[in-house]
Amino acid sequence: MNSVNGLLIIGLMMFINEPEFLIDFNQSTDLTSWFIVDDVVMGGRSDGNFRINENGSGVFYGFVSTENYGGFSSVRYSFEERTLKEHTHCLIRLKGDGKAYQFRVKDSARKRYSYISSFETKEEWETIRIELKSMYPSFRGMRLDEPNYTAESLAEIAILIGNKRNESFRLEIDWIKFQ
Repeated sequence: MNSVNGLLIIGLMMFINEPEFLIDFNQSTDLTSWFIVDDVVMGGRSDGNFRINENGSGVFYGFVSTENYGGFSSVRYSFEERTLKEHTHCLIRLKGDGKAYQFRVKDSARKRYSYISSFETKEEWETIRIELKSMYPSFRGMRLDEPNYTAESLAEIAILIGNKRNESFRLEIDWIKFQ
């Protein structure tokens, strides 16, 4: 192989592995496809919110209450199903509050269950990396006896907090992309 072909192959490999933005928040981001699902759907009292802040970050914030058998809040983003091509990881640039969260995906809008990966946050900006095929299927907090996420298609993402205690929370998100 000559040097020109070698550079072409390296460039092609970089293009294939180039991260693809799902969302890059800014002041003009349209939030109409983002929605909150709290435990109030089951009688709980948690209260989550989602907005764009003055810096152009998406901010998921609120209070989780375990009162009345509650205990979770989530923000979800639904879109037309898409393929993930050769992507193997999700990267999320965020600033947390030191609490644990879950990143969830659905490969089809028709499925009732999600694939889950948990992550811890710091009170500073960081980029977390989630291996897609390590995400396990779960429905209403119960792990299912189904295969892990195949990472072939994507129709919804969500971030959920549910640490089995009363707590306020705040998570800033700069962007979410797949690599």
